[in-house]
Amino acid sequence: MGAVALTACGGSDSGASNANQNGDAKDVTLTITGNEISGGKNAAGADWITNYVIPKFEEAEKAKGVNAKVNFQPNGVDDEAYKTKISLDLSTGQGADVVAVDGIWLGEFADAGYIKPLNDVVGKDKVQQWDGWKQIKPAVQQVTTYDGNLYGVPDGTDGRVVYFNKKLFAQAGLPSDWQPKSWNDILDAARKLKSLQGVTPLQINAGTAMGEAATMQGFLPLLQGTGQSIYKDGKWQGDSQQVQDVLNFYSKVYGPEKLGDPLLQQDAKGRDKSFQEFSQNKLGILIESDYLWRSVINPKTGIDPMADRDSTVGWAKIPAESAGKGPNGAGFVSMSGGSAEVINPKTKYPQQAWELLQFMSSADAIKARIGSNPQISARDDVNAEILSSDPLLKFISTEVLPITAYRPALPDYTQVSAALQKATGEVASGKSAQDAGSGYEKALEGIVGGSDKISK
Repeated sequence: MGAVALTACGGSDSGASNANQNGDAKDVTLTITGNEISGGKNAAGADWITNYVIPKFEEAEKAKGVNAKVNFQPNGVDDEAYKTKISLDLSTGQGADVVAVDGIWLGEFADAGYIKPLNDVVGKDKVQQWDGWKQIKPAVQQVTTYDGNLYGVPDGTDGRVVYFNKKLFAQAGLPSDWQPKSWNDILDAARKLKSLQGVTPLQINAGTAMGEAATMQGFLPLLQGTGQSIYKDGKWQGDSQQVQDVLNFYSKVYGPEKLGDPLLQQDAKGRDKSFQEFSQNKLGILIESDYLWRSVINPKTGIDPMADRDSTVGWAKIPAESAGKGPNGAGFVSMSGGSAEVINPKTKYPQQAWELLQFMSSADAIKARIGSNPQISARDDVNAEILSSDPLLKFISTEVLPITAYRPALPDYTQVSAALQKATGEVASGKSAQDAGSGYEKALEGIVGGSDKISK
């Protein structure tokens, strides 16, 4: 998917007549909801809303002569349960004024009429006047863009890179400043790592046991590297030459050369085990998001802490299949995920809800939310300040986000992803790329409603 800048996000003005509803109100009550709860899931986010956003926003509004009361509706449930709850709320015209959503739900919610473009909810002029947009890269704005319209404000994103173990690389005669420029460069490095006892050279997530990680850390970035996206110009990518190229790459990794561990792809805890292997210097190369660096191998707080992470772990941009073969002649690619806040189109106070959303998305508020644990925000100014001491996160913010892509925010995506996972798992288990690709396209036809919605 190409980057969509704010200026391209028109949106109809059909709903603009309601944008100024209660715009001059002096007594306002607003509600925020998200899948976070103090003492439980995403506790830090809940505490930030309760202890920073609400009192600071109410204080700012009081200074303008507005008596604003902001309530927080916490949740601490499985993501699907949260999605079901807010879907029901929005579909019945109920729910909070500002709602946290996963970017991947955007298209489904928009098609169902649960949410509307920001231009419709609060007015095009008001949306474009916010100075925060110039701090959010066009690529990152994809998190909240669907069908050319902007629906909310991104509140965070991530990026995927190729991680490698410098100690193992040194033992195999590979450079510490490694930057592969093609898939063959990755395979060649894995072949050299194969000479090391007890080391798995390469981990590319595959199969249904890996879930979405097989799609986001495996198939999709590789497909981007062929110059194709999974969805483009109203059609899904079928069993094309580019899809075959990706599946053939999996064949080279998990086939006779055994550059990767096919059994790990079938293990329900395979991804966790790959993390453990990497932290224990038993895995040479893997594609992962910054989650690995921040939360898994973090020496202080990681799930699988790596005491020498900062000196042992290297990273590089994910290369295209070959030089210049990525989208628009790019040599490197990535994939990103992200979440956002949207405004309930049934809010009684659209202007005040927009003011609240701008406040939550301000540099000061985001820095307060992130605190002492650096992570990539949607804002360039915040990233420049808080990521300066973290080389990996700074690298992703400056080098990866400008070239990244996002999953299509379409209702069919989840099922398409599952079909891709199945195809990669089949190849990892020994099925030919040709047969796995054929099976994928057959499943795709059933998901998206026919061959006329598939490109090859």
